[in-house]
Amino acid sequence: MHKKTLIPLLTIGLGLTTISALPSQALEGQVPNLYALQGDGITVTYSTTSFDGRPRLDYQDRQQTLHFTGDQIRTVGLEIGTLVTVSTGKTVEGNPTTFSLLLPAVNLGKSNQAPITTNGITTINRFSVTTKFNQGQTQIYRTTSLAGTAQAVQF
Repeated sequence: MHKKTLIPLLTIGLGLTTISALPSQALEGQVPNLYALQGDGITVTYSTTSFDGRPRLDYQDRQQTLHFTGDQIRTVGLEIGTLVTVSTGKTVEGNPTTFSLLLPAVNLGKSNQAPITTNGITTINRFSVTTKFNQGQTQIYRTTSLAGTAQAVQF
């Protein structure tokens, strides 16, 4: 009979979780904590932690460079990966925009880095103070293919 061991597992955006595993099922690789991605004029660097223990996200597109930290970064674990979202501003009409990064599950194995491809989603929220104009689709999505690396680094 095998004795179960509790293994700490860092889950992106969800903090430290403990999983139960048999000794022969020990995790083979590291989980990334730093992502550097780019594509079609967008560059994103996201770290799940930093020297002060807070997550950080740097976003750059053709018009702006933005820096986010701590609770300015929202994460949700989903079946398709982890969705990381930040508020990037407002349109000329005053409608809020967000950028979401879809992070796939990555097992780095015995390496500390792996190439990844994923998608970034820019969302424009359309609404009007006149309710009769708020009919139909009120969110518009622009999807950007991103490529880069996922890596495990010491902070």
